[in-house]
This record gives sequence, structure tokens and C-alpha cells, in this order.
Amino acid sequence: MSLLFLNSIVHNLTMAKNRKAALGFIFVTLLIDVTGIGIIIPVIPDLIIELTDVSVSEAAAIGGWLIFSFAIMQFIFAPILGGLSDQFGRRPVLLISLFGFAVDYLFVAWAPTLAWLFVGRLIAGIMGASFTTASAYIADISKPEERAKNFGLIGAAFGLGFIIGPSIGGLLGQYGSRVPFFAAAALTLINWLYGYFILPESLEKKNRRKFSWKRANPLGTLMQLKKYPVIISMAGALMLIYIAGHATQSTWAYYTKERFDWNPAWIGYSLTFVGVMVAFVQGVLIRWLMPILGQNRAVYIGLLLYAIGFVLFGVANQEWMLFAFTVVYTLGGIAGPALQGIMSNEVPPTEQGELQGGLTSLISVTSITGPPLMTLIFAYFTGQNLWDLYLPGAPFFVGAVLTLMSLALSLRALSGRRLTAGT
Repeated sequence: MSLLFLNSIVHNLTMAKNRKAALGFIFVTLLIDVTGIGIIIPVIPDLIIELTDVSVSEAAAIGGWLIFSFAIMQFIFAPILGGLSDQFGRRPVLLISLFGFAVDYLFVAWAPTLAWLFVGRLIAGIMGASFTTASAYIADISKPEERAKNFGLIGAAFGLGFIIGPSIGGLLGQYGSRVPFFAAAALTLINWLYGYFILPESLEKKNRRKFSWKRANPLGTLMQLKKYPVIISMAGALMLIYIAGHATQSTWAYYTKERFDWNPAWIGYSLTFVGVMVAFVQGVLIRWLMPILGQNRAVYIGLLLYAIGFVLFGVANQEWMLFAFTVVYTLGGIAGPALQGIMSNEVPPTEQGELQGGLTSLISVTSITGPPLMTLIFAYFTGQNLWDLYLPGAPFFVGAVLTLMSLALSLRALSGRRLTAGT
């Protein structure tokens, strides 16, 4: 009996060590991936203006449609790749996704016309399953009570990637608007090699299911998730947050260029600061706060802070304010991992890939609607309009309203769940 007990202890310690190592692997993979994305953000406005010779307001509208083209492809293909990862494992799907991103960066780097940019975004959308698969990977190797804080690693990778990426992109952008794309391609190919030789598989064979075309589409996935009422409600709240988030994600480079005449370097510095705060909140603070607040309270407090942050961005009239208000805004980042943790705990291990693929499709819907909505609002209120009103912060005010709507939906959906720590 004592020998069996010792063997059990050794087995549990080994499993814990393997889980920790696997989390480290996926974190590095995401970090390199996000750094590649962050590298190109500061130069997107200049590249569009270079290819089209338009104003900042018009470039913002074009940038919104570029994100739209990426999102429509991701909406269609994310459930397919999520379903494939449930059958064949997370590792091969992640590797295919990374290679597709590298091809996209090279395609855009050599783009002679605006049409090439759109084709490149379509390619990236088809292959863009890295975060879907990473989320399923984390769910595979996490205990149910640890999922919320482990999902925070995705936010931490975003944060660190946005510390490194925009800084590099802002500096490289001074040598040409296309140079950062070559750097992003090189970094993504390095990530692909890292994944090929080091990243282990996370999905055990006993937890795999056969691929089904019926379930591998956005509507099919939603029909499967209908049996989990909390997930449907939380997915609605998550959609509102992501649409609101495009007030910053899709307009930041244009907003700072228009309002404060920032160059790519300063846009990069500001995004680096955002990255520092996101990394701290989701990589450090959330792991301390989540056991204290519980998932429900983390959602409520986080969404309220997001709404306040949006309003503060909208009224900022001096450059230092953007840095100060970023602190409030990024503290709202405790809401996202808590929402993901609540939803992930509602489904069995065999459906984690399907869940994450479905969520990615829903998020893609927000990227279909969010970027055009926010960039067109920005373009309208920074150009000629019926009210002759100059209000570059308008997208942030819309984001605040949407976040408050998400908070109301969350309060309604989670009212029956216990508010104790860990729930």
C-alpha cells in the first residue's frame, strides 16, 4: 500500500512538472507570435498612405476593411481548424497556422498595390488558428480550477509581445514601411521551427473525437454550444467586449497620429507601455486576484474598469494622459480570462477544441463588424460631417457603451452562480 502511495505521489509530481513545462512552451509560442503581430502595427497607416496617397482618416477606413477581410476568413475557418485539432491534436494545427502567418507577412512585404494587402489578409485569416489552438492547448493541460489563471498566460503573452513588437516595429519603420513585415516573417518562421522541434502535443488520444463537417462551421458549433446556457450568454458578453475593444485595437495608430501627430516610433512606444501593463495584469496580478475575487467578481470589476478606461481615452487631450489612462484600461484585463475560465469549465475535455474554435468564430464576427464600425466612426468624426463636429475620441465612447452592455449581460447570466473564490 505504501509503495502504491509513493508511486501515486511521484506520478502526480511528474504530471505537474509536465503541465508546467507545457505551459512554458505554449507561452513562448504565443509570445513570438504576438511579437510578430506587434511589429507591423506602427507602420500600417504609413503603408496604406504610401500605396493609396490618402489622408489619415481615409487610411483608417481602409485599415478597418483590411481587418474585416481577415476576420471573415477566420470566421469561416476557425471552427474547421478547431475541429481538426480535436481529431489530430493541437500541435499540427498550430504549426500550419504559424507557417501561414509567415507566408502572409512576406506577401504583404512585397505588396505593390492595395489589392495585394487584401489578399494577404485573406491568407492570414484562413490560417489564423494559433490563438484558438493555444486556448484549447491550455484547457487540455489545466485543471478546471486553474483554467482562468492559466488563460491569463494568453494575455501575458499579448502584453510581452506588445512590449517587444511595437518597439521593434517603430524603430524598423524609420527605415521603410515594409521592413517590419520582413522582420515579422522571420520571427514567425523561427516560432514555427521552435514549435516543430520543441512543442509537445497536449491532447491525449482518449480525449480526441472524429472531425465532423456538420459541427465544423460557425452555425454548427453554435448549435452544439446551445446545450450550455451559461456559455451562450457569456459568448454574447464576450462579443460585446471584443467589438468595444476595436475602439483601441483598430483606431489607436490612426487616433494618435491624428490627435497628437505621433510617428511610428511613438506609436510603438505607447503600445509597448500597453504591453507592459497587460503583461503585469494578466501574467502576475490576475494569478493573485483570481483566487481572492473569484471568476464572477473578476468579470464585473474588469468590465467596469474597461468602460472607465474607454471614456478616459476619449477625453484625453494631452499625450501623457494616454499613458496614465492605459493603467485603468488594462486593469480591466482581469475580465477576459475569467470569462474564458467560466466557459471552459462548462464543457468536457473532448469538446475544448470545438469550444475554442466556436469562440474564435464569434470573435471573428466582432472583427467583421468592429473594425469597420470603429474606423468609420473615427473617419466620420475627424472629417467633414453633418454636425461639423471634430471628435476623434468618438470610437472610445461607443466602446464604453458596449462594455456596459456586456456588464449588464454578464450580471444577468451569472446571477445564479456562487460568488465564492474560484467561481
